[in-house]
Amino acid sequence: MIEAIGWVSSGILVLTIAKQIWKQWQAGTSEGVSKWLFVGQLAASGGFTVYSFLVRNWVFVVTNALMMINALVGFAITMRHRRAGR
Repeated sequence: MIEAIGWVSSGILVLTIAKQIWKQWQAGTSEGVSKWLFVGQLAASGGFTVYSFLVRNWVFVVTNALMMINALVGFAITMRHRRAGR
């Protein structure tokens, strides 16, 4: 049961962030979104992924690896929108 709580919570977090990035893509704008948000998220999630691996917490390894992917996609969308806006 404990493991299930972790996996469900992980899914909620990852899907919530992915939905926000999808909304940003659909809107065609990243106005008000700092690229540093994604840089910071990438750095933090990278560190947490390594830490989680070292302590063998697979829920957090997967969650943080997926959050790194979200950060990369969000950063790419933000940069694309900025280039298109010029």
